[in-house]
Amino acid sequence: MKIAPLSGFPEWLPQDRIVEDRILDALRRTFELHGFSGIETRAVEPLDQLLRKGETSKEIYVLSRLQGGPSQDSEMGLHFDLTVPLARYVLEHAGKLDFPFKRYQMQKVWRGERPQDGRFREFVQADVDVVGEQTLPFHNEVELPLVMVDALSGLPIPRVVVRASNRKIAQGFYEAVGIEDVGETLRIVDKLDKIGPAAVAETLVEKAGTTPQQADLALRLADVSGSDASVADRVRELGQRSDLLEEGLDELVRLVEGANALIPGSVVADLKIARGLDYYTGSVYESVLVGHEDLGSICSGGRYDSLVSDGKRTYPGVGLSIGVSRLVSRLIGKATVSATRKVPTCVLIAVNDEGARAAATATAMKLRRRGIPTDVSPTAAKFGKQIKFADRRGIPFVWFSTDEGEQVKDIRTGEQVEADPDAWVPESSDYFPQLKETK
Repeated sequence: MKIAPLSGFPEWLPQDRIVEDRILDALRRTFELHGFSGIETRAVEPLDQLLRKGETSKEIYVLSRLQGGPSQDSEMGLHFDLTVPLARYVLEHAGKLDFPFKRYQMQKVWRGERPQDGRFREFVQADVDVVGEQTLPFHNEVELPLVMVDALSGLPIPRVVVRASNRKIAQGFYEAVGIEDVGETLRIVDKLDKIGPAAVAETLVEKAGTTPQQADLALRLADVSGSDASVADRVRELGQRSDLLEEGLDELVRLVEGANALIPGSVVADLKIARGLDYYTGSVYESVLVGHEDLGSICSGGRYDSLVSDGKRTYPGVGLSIGVSRLVSRLIGKATVSATRKVPTCVLIAVNDEGARAAATATAMKLRRRGIPTDVSPTAAKFGKQIKFADRRGIPFVWFSTDEGEQVKDIRTGEQVEADPDAWVPESSDYFPQLKETK
């Protein structure tokens, strides 16, 4: 029976799964270095909660029959991101959390969209958020993109640049020029890179109800970019004024200049960044891999002030999300990054004959107890075949029991030395597979 792959649901080969695991390990390590604690939320949420912040039902996988919901008649859906579940988690556990609450979360999410390059129906996201109680200082909007840049810069991938804007700029500007449907205008402008300025202008007139002049001004605003305070001057040259616009410009300049003072070249202002979700209220971010701009944003997010509220207290936050599956698909698809071996194994214990298998396994156990990933050869074939078995998998060392005693061979160099399973150690870089650039 021939089995066809199911589009949009990636299943990596073992060596590609190692690439994903090493990326997740590196992200986790950096997030924790910056003071973030890990959590995991359930895969399902009530459908009305998933829909309440601007998403459409066609993007959500609905579970029509699921026991254990708030009521038997409640519709449930698989979460399409990790921000809405975070909002529910904070409200549910607010009395037990310490604020500001800094969390990271790495889980699968599900989204019913058309699969294409870098876009999946089931994929892994890695999020970091800071959530405050009643207030959240602006400096967190500078910190979060730097966390992501720091995390991604430790990987053997092209340089990542964060492009940032501020919702207050767009909203203040649109209101100043008389655009009434700000939300729809933001969603349309957010498609600028996908459909181009001419299509955006036409869509603004047809769907957002703007005049051609208003659409032209919205596009002129979106054309502004830079990495210093001149960005604000260029916006002011468009001739519009409002308190909200000035507040947004001040925040954007502080973000760009503050971030670049700490990590030069990490953040640029780009006012075509709008982010289509309704809950963003301040800084918004998208990130691209230099040289792979066609992939789209691999890391995005922003500030939200009213997403998390119980009616009495509000928990504002700011966060970013990395599309890990999108990143992995590009790295392995373009063969730019690979694992140094196909399997976790560092040492293969050769078996002289089946009568010696118990002794070989005992040696393997000694090495494993000291943290060295070890496997035992599946057959007592000739040593040459056992070495080929290891070589095909990228296992660097083969262990032999000979008349002269225990020996280990580095099959990459051909060097073979005497070894004691209670004392021998490999180089630190050989314990586990590493990531390497292949181009």
